[in-house]
Amino acid sequence: MTFCLGIKTKYGIVGLSDTRITSGSETTTSKKVYTVNKKKHSFFIMTSGLRSVRDKAITYFSEIIEERDDKFNKLYKAVNEFGDQIKRVAKEDKEHLEAAGLSFNLFSIIGGQLEEDKSPKLYLLYPQGNWIEIRKGTPFVIIGNSGGGNPVLRRSLTYDEPLDYALKCAFLSFDATRISANDVDFPIDTVVLENDSYNIIEKRFSQQELEHISAFWNGRLREAIKELPADVLQKAFDKDVSESPVVV
Repeated sequence: MTFCLGIKTKYGIVGLSDTRITSGSETTTSKKVYTVNKKKHSFFIMTSGLRSVRDKAITYFSEIIEERDDKFNKLYKAVNEFGDQIKRVAKEDKEHLEAAGLSFNLFSIIGGQLEEDKSPKLYLLYPQGNWIEIRKGTPFVIIGNSGGGNPVLRRSLTYDEPLDYALKCAFLSFDATRISANDVDFPIDTVVLENDSYNIIEKRFSQQELEHISAFWNGRLREAIKELPADVLQKAFDKDVSESPVVV
């Protein structure tokens, strides 16, 4: 399993991914973000699924970028091309993988801005090669282990937030997932793309760098629970027989 998150706001795009790779009983660390930074041409790809499928599709796609990168002037065209490379890998490997009991399940988050895009775009690409665009109504997408981090974003994030706020939400979403899942962990990789900058800033953070934020958040949550205006809940402890439920 993995955790990859993309957020689009009115100011640009933020992405975050963990780096844990689990194979049987073995656990390793590996980068899950592929970036391209060229003149008026910047995008990233994050993936969740079989590592062998991911590496093969990225290799094929990298060759396409090297040979005819100038043919892609809008991000959806690059997304279509990466989808084609995933379908190419499926034709080569899907039957053999499924025969071995493995699922062909590569999901991708692709975000960026190319020269004719009016603003940065964010897409979710499915294993079948089709995609959806992430828009302001629900300005984020998670692939991999999404159960723990989804509520954090739904409660806190809107399209109008600045990118630094979005990155804080992204980290808290990851941290909530990490606490509840043993297959998601540090270090994490982040990508930030501001509107019309055409330059993706990529950074890696260790647990040691960010554990004080986790501790701060945990402390605030505990204090917030203590301070909830929840006096009405005290009725749950009321031993008044007249309000006791009827046992049938």
